[in-house]
Amino acid sequence: MASAARLVSRLALVTGGGSGIGRAVCQRFACEGASVVVADISEESANETLGSLPNDHRGQDHMAAVVDVSSKESVKKLLTSVQTCYFQPPSVCVNAAGITQDDFLLNMEEEDFDRVVQINLKGSFLLTQAVAQALVACGAPKGSIITVGSIVGKVGNIGQANYAASKAGVEGLTKTAAKELSRFGIRCNCVLPGFISTPMTEKVPDKVINKMMSLVPLGRMGQPAEVADVCAFLASDESRYITGESIQVTGGLFMG
Repeated sequence: MASAARLVSRLALVTGGGSGIGRAVCQRFACEGASVVVADISEESANETLGSLPNDHRGQDHMAAVVDVSSKESVKKLLTSVQTCYFQPPSVCVNAAGITQDDFLLNMEEEDFDRVVQINLKGSFLLTQAVAQALVACGAPKGSIITVGSIVGKVGNIGQANYAASKAGVEGLTKTAAKELSRFGIRCNCVLPGFISTPMTEKVPDKVINKMMSLVPLGRMGQPAEVADVCAFLASDESRYITGESIQVTGGLFMG
């Protein structure tokens, strides 16, 4: 992974940073010079990611933090601790925290529907709101908020009514936030991964994985680092005229 150093002097907050795509985003951002706040509901996982981050640039200072993104109180506490530590709000935020609780629609428990929406959609709302409020309050000239959605939010998926609904909601949230926050210099974009090799997909049976692969023009599953590459672009000034967009990282799945 080559470092373009596009994020030197940036403070980046990444939720779900303890594993999968979130961890890869933390690592990529650190390689590009950002100071990274690794936030996760698991303190152990957040610290594991923290220990893997490079410190190649002068002034970099990473930290790990525990957060339950579905709790406004927990999110508020996180932002307060970040600002206390760094004397500024994060200018880059990545909403990568997410869960699945799969079942067929006919069998899905209400609690499983609610929990997925609380983490994936409400959590993205709470973090986006808190970071945006902090940036506006301090008069920051710019910010980039990136939310990890899913191609499933566009096309649906058997056994994932809750997950698909939450990820479709994330896209609507992002587009609305982009329209409201653009006058403050805050850009909001979505990244839509397809079939990516993460702890979440490790539970999927091999025959299902093979079926998925047959649908992907590039013929393989994606890697978390490939999603992180797009997040780094959206966090940098190279994407300064891009907001309200959803970028698919799917190996060509569902073109058009």
